[in-house]
Amino acid sequence: MPKKNALYCQSGGVTAVINATACGVIQTARSLPEVGTVFGAKNGIIGALREELIDTAQHSDEEIATLMHTPGGAFGSCRFKLKDPEAQKREYDRLVDVFEAHNIGYFLYNGGGDSSDTAHKVSQMAHQRGLDVMCIGVPKTIDNDLPVTDTCPGFGTTAKYIATSVMEASLDVESMSESSTKVFILEVMGRHAGWIAAAGGLAGKHHDEPPQIILFPEVPFDQAAFLERVKWSVDNHGYCSIVVSEGVQDKNGKFLADAGTTDAFGHAQLGGVATVIAQMVRDELGFKYHYAISDYLQRSARHLASKTDLEQAYAVGKRAMELAAEGHNAVMPVIRRLTEDPYTWDITTAELKDLANVEKKLPPEFITEDGFGITDACRRYLQPLIQGEAFPPFNADGLPHYVRLSQTLTPQKLPAFDI
Repeated sequence: MPKKNALYCQSGGVTAVINATACGVIQTARSLPEVGTVFGAKNGIIGALREELIDTAQHSDEEIATLMHTPGGAFGSCRFKLKDPEAQKREYDRLVDVFEAHNIGYFLYNGGGDSSDTAHKVSQMAHQRGLDVMCIGVPKTIDNDLPVTDTCPGFGTTAKYIATSVMEASLDVESMSESSTKVFILEVMGRHAGWIAAAGGLAGKHHDEPPQIILFPEVPFDQAAFLERVKWSVDNHGYCSIVVSEGVQDKNGKFLADAGTTDAFGHAQLGGVATVIAQMVRDELGFKYHYAISDYLQRSARHLASKTDLEQAYAVGKRAMELAAEGHNAVMPVIRRLTEDPYTWDITTAELKDLANVEKKLPPEFITEDGFGITDACRRYLQPLIQGEAFPPFNADGLPHYVRLSQTLTPQKLPAFDI
C-alpha cells in the first residue's frame, strides 16, 4: 500500500510566524516513515476544492528551513468558510474526490476559530463517509482569542510589535507636545477580544506611563469618561497616547467603526475607529492629533518576532503532524502554561468541537477598574509571550532575507471546480 499523503492548508489572516508552523509540519512529515508527501493547498481550502495542490517534495530541506524566518503565508490563505455539510454538499463531495485522487490520509488546517470549525466539519464528514483521513486543527491567530490554548501562535510577535510601536511613538509625541501634537492614537486589530490592545499596555510599567488610555472591545465606550481622561493626561503629562481596538463598541453594542459591510465569514467589516476617536478629540477638546492604523503591519512584522512565539509556532506544527500520524482525529495541539516565573510550557491536545466558533475574551481581572488599562495580572500573562528575539537573516542591501517557495502545482486528476 502506498504511503498516505498529507494536505496542509493555511486559513484566515496570516501571521508573521505561520510559516514556522508550516515548517514544523513539513519537516516532521519528512521524518515519519508512514507519511508520504505533504501537499500545500494553494490559497487554503479554496485550493483544496480547486485541486490546486503544491507538492512540497519539490522544495529542498534548505528551502523548507527558510520558512522559519519568512512572514506571510507560503502557500496562500483565504477567507472561505465551509458551512453545514447538507447546505454545501457539493463542496464536501469535492473534498472527498480530492482526498481520494491524491491519497490524502492526513488533513491539517492551520487557522483560528472559524478555521477550527471548518476542520471539525471536515472531520465529521470524513467519519460519516468512512474515509480514513485524520483531521487536525493547527492553532494560529494574532487575536489570541482561541479557547483552551494558553496563547495562539502569531499573537506573541504581534504583541511585541504593538508594544514596541507604542513605546517609540509615545517618545515621539512627547517630544513634540509642547508646541505641536498632543494626542497620538494607534488602532489595532481585535473584533471582540482586546488581547492586542492589551499588549500595547506593556509599553509602560506604571499607570501614568504611555499608553495612558487603552480602549478595549470588552469595555463599552463612554465618551465623557474618555475625553476627561484625555484632557487629564494632556494637562498632567503634556500629551496622551491611546491604543484603540477596532472592535470598540458603544453602550448599545454598536461598533464605533462599523462600515456597514461584512467579510467572507459574515463578520462586520471594521477599520477606521482611529479616525472616529481622532475627530472626537479634535472636535471636543481641540487638541492636535496624529493617528496610525497598524493593520497588516501588526501581523507581518517578522523583523521583530518574539522568540517564544516562533518556538511555539513551530512546536504546534510539529505536534500536529505527529498527532495525525499517530491516528488522532478532530483534535488540535494547544499550548499549556506550566509555570509563570520562569515561564515554561508544553503542548497538549484539545477537541476541535471545544474550539470551533468560540472566542476567548480578555478576562475582567486583566482590565483596570477604570477600564482604560491593564492590571498586573494581565502584565504577568503577556510578558513571557514577547520574550526573546528571533531576527531574520539580512541581505547585503540591508533588508531581511525573505523567500517565496515555488508554487508549481501537481498535475490535476479531476475536472475543474468552480467556487
